[in-house]
Amino acid sequence: MRSGMMQVLGDYVSLLKLRIVLLLDATAIAVMIPAAHGHPAALPVLAVLIGGTLAAGGAHAINCWFDRDIDAEMSRTRRRPLPDGRIPAVHALVIGIVLNIAAFAALWAWANLLAASLALAGTLIYVFVYTVWLKRTTPHNIVIGGAAGAIPPLVGWAAATGTVDLTALAFFGVVFFWTPPHFWALAQMIKSDYARANIPMLPVVAGERSAKRQSVGYALATLLVSVVPFFTGAAGSVYLAGATVLGVGLLTMAVLDLGGRRWTRRLFGYTIVYVAALFGLFAASPFLG
Repeated sequence: MRSGMMQVLGDYVSLLKLRIVLLLDATAIAVMIPAAHGHPAALPVLAVLIGGTLAAGGAHAINCWFDRDIDAEMSRTRRRPLPDGRIPAVHALVIGIVLNIAAFAALWAWANLLAASLALAGTLIYVFVYTVWLKRTTPHNIVIGGAAGAIPPLVGWAAATGTVDLTALAFFGVVFFWTPPHFWALAQMIKSDYARANIPMLPVVAGERSAKRQSVGYALATLLVSVVPFFTGAAGSVYLAGATVLGVGLLTMAVLDLGGRRWTRRLFGYTIVYVAALFGLFAASPFLG
């Protein structure tokens, strides 16, 4: 019986997609350290960690509820608890709504209204703009809808400072421009799945070559916007050097990927390393000079 209960619990937890939530939380927490000049207050950090987890996890649960039909068509998602029938679909919707209410309350109470409103905006963009509207209708779904994943740095900055400035917007831009090369690389690797589910990802409808060319442009934009915090005075020369090296690496991988599929998986892997390293470097920048 215990093993059965643990399986059910695991199914409910899987709705939150915690591995993605961890990355989103990391981008929010990382910017709080330089925003507070190396010493963020404990309560706002806790608010962002808890509120960010609840908001992103809740948004993912609603996404699972809405996308259960196409998840059933894709080999990598058909065993998820909703398409497989292990959890009532309405439970995911209710969980998603409740978690976002709790997230808003936590961020408002322990940080500020701006941080809470930004987190809610991220959920609304992810659910209504990306999931409901764009994902099934346009190959630019991930470009516009990717704004949802770029919100956490704004939440972290707002929680630490009460405002959003050019530095915070630069890190919004980093995630926004980084998203297409990251997801289009994944889409190329699982293109047949997206085609089977009739999801118009760019590599499916325009071809891999088009996705690769556009990824180069977005990689360049990511590099350019990533150095803005140096010019705003939020980070020093060590950050500038590191961001430049990481950005040139991203651009190089995207250019190499133009030559064929053999670099696509490497590009996808590098995008994950890139965002973790860049935000880690920024978080450490108050102590590096």
